[in-house]
Amino acid sequence: MSNYDNVKIAVIGAGITGQSCVRYLNAQGAIVTVFDTRQASQNPLDVCWGEIQTDALLRFSLIVVSPGVSLQLPAIRQAKNAGIEIIGDVELFARANSLPAIGVTGSNGKSTVVSLLGEIFAESGLEVCVSGNIGTPVLNTLTSVATDSQPSKSFDWYVLELSSFQLESTFSLSLDIACILNVSEDHLDRHGSMGEYIAAKQRIFSHAQSRITCRDDELTTYDNPNQSLTFGLSSSAVGMSWQADTQTIIYNNAEFLHFADCRLTGLHNVLNIQSASLIAIQAGIAHDSIVAAVKRFSGLPHRYQNLSTLDSVNWINDSKATNPGATNVSLKAASSDTQGQVVLIVGGDAKQADLSQLAEQISTSVSYLIALGKDGREFMPFANRAIYVDSMEQAVCIAAEVATPGDTVLLSPACASLDMFKNFEHRGECFTSAVERLVA
Repeated sequence: MSNYDNVKIAVIGAGITGQSCVRYLNAQGAIVTVFDTRQASQNPLDVCWGEIQTDALLRFSLIVVSPGVSLQLPAIRQAKNAGIEIIGDVELFARANSLPAIGVTGSNGKSTVVSLLGEIFAESGLEVCVSGNIGTPVLNTLTSVATDSQPSKSFDWYVLELSSFQLESTFSLSLDIACILNVSEDHLDRHGSMGEYIAAKQRIFSHAQSRITCRDDELTTYDNPNQSLTFGLSSSAVGMSWQADTQTIIYNNAEFLHFADCRLTGLHNVLNIQSASLIAIQAGIAHDSIVAAVKRFSGLPHRYQNLSTLDSVNWINDSKATNPGATNVSLKAASSDTQGQVVLIVGGDAKQADLSQLAEQISTSVSYLIALGKDGREFMPFANRAIYVDSMEQAVCIAAEVATPGDTVLLSPACASLDMFKNFEHRGECFTSAVERLVA
């Protein structure tokens, strides 16, 4: 008999994660009721749609909240005050999992690092499950919810991408290795303050055996960090460091990898490679397997993705840059890599972030700024030349007109996409399609 047998449980959120929670809890014999704040939607579940009333939640013993649902909803807060436990899908996973697990969080680069780790572990011959905030919901990977279409599989390691939304409802996740890549202002519309956002990220270290941080980013660190488990562009006798003059990644004061041998570009990807490599070393992966996988890895779509060169102008799709910190990194990379100047396409829903942190970088790096979306006009004072447009198609057409040979056109919005697009992937696809039409 499972711990959830005949337990009345509310699942809030009927999306992909919510569906995985229902599937898992049903397999455990729980009595599950699903709520969703939206008024109507096509869904395979039997859902109570609309505003959630406090009285409706008070009859449950446990409430499982999807990452996309704020824990500050009045009904959820009142249920918590009444003593009802509020958790998320990763916490359900943590209570069931007995396999070695790695967790990676950060404002930017999470998906790239966990995907690279998947390649590294596969290169070494190990079975790895990359899950969490990427790919298959983590509960769907457990043997208790195996189906004919998705049979159970034995893994050597879990590699979990973990968002701040997932971590804030996770309490007992015991990780063999935990890593915070970086922290910059993001999701303040959800967390309320930078302090709360940082606290959510730091939860990844709560029960971790090894804690990996970026020594150049004080917001990733904790009390008395182990310097041998740090990475960064600064020099260090231990851990991962960077030798700029030879473009070499260094580990414990010895040459580890020549960056020129990699398919990834940009200093942000130096950090991504360092962190993934350091995690893999801690997991016992051999140097040769790490280097072979890193050299082969070409990155993920919409993450500083080089699309093509048209009329000697380079076009880069960085639609995943959904906060100012990510755009700041991409602008530095583009400015360093281009022989000409940078034309920047920016804008969307800023999520209450302080956009002025980009002012200096834009004023010094961007020759022409093209703004769109809900908060796009807020960027325009930062550039000497700027224009607001109504569509991605218009943005690409103007970029093609103003860019000269040797320039780089960079889509790096610094904002969420949902004001104009389905998601950041859709935004990137619209950009890519518009670029492709230039030569059609």
